[in-house]
Amino acid sequence: MTTENRKDWDTYFMDIAFMVSTRSRCPRRHVGAVLVQGKKLLGTAYNGAPMGLPDCSEAGCMVAEQYERKMEDGVERMVKKQRCIRTIHAEQNLLLFTDRTDREGSTVYVTDEPCWTCANMLANSGVREIVYNRPYRKDMDKVEDMMNAKGILFRRLEGYEPPRETLLEAID
Repeated sequence: MTTENRKDWDTYFMDIAFMVSTRSRCPRRHVGAVLVQGKKLLGTAYNGAPMGLPDCSEAGCMVAEQYERKMEDGVERMVKKQRCIRTIHAEQNLLLFTDRTDREGSTVYVTDEPCWTCANMLANSGVREIVYNRPYRKDMDKVEDMMNAKGILFRRLEGYEPPRETLLEAID
């Protein structure tokens, strides 16, 4: 491969996040995350059940319904959300299996925009930047607002095409 064909760093690390996501056995969504300091890869993680316990492909999804108030066109309404609670999210696993000192000032590449809970955890983790590919519309506005308030660079990797062999149709 010549230098002209060499992938940029964002694409390189996002490709790795998508490859990591292939370890997930969740039938709803495969998510991968990587922790990077400079150009050094410090950790990887994916979503799944706690170690040693049956995952969604073995025991089925454990879906919980939650309601949230949302303002739309000046009208408040209740919105129902469904979330699988059997799995630990990729971002949560990444934080569990990496050191705080490694996270200080680092970047997290994640296949999907973090949910509200993961965004809260990442906001307190010491990372300075979060780069994602697929939007997660259920929590998008409030997550973006929080990241802006915290001063964490938060961006979607525009124009990115994941490696074909890593794709699973996500269920929202």
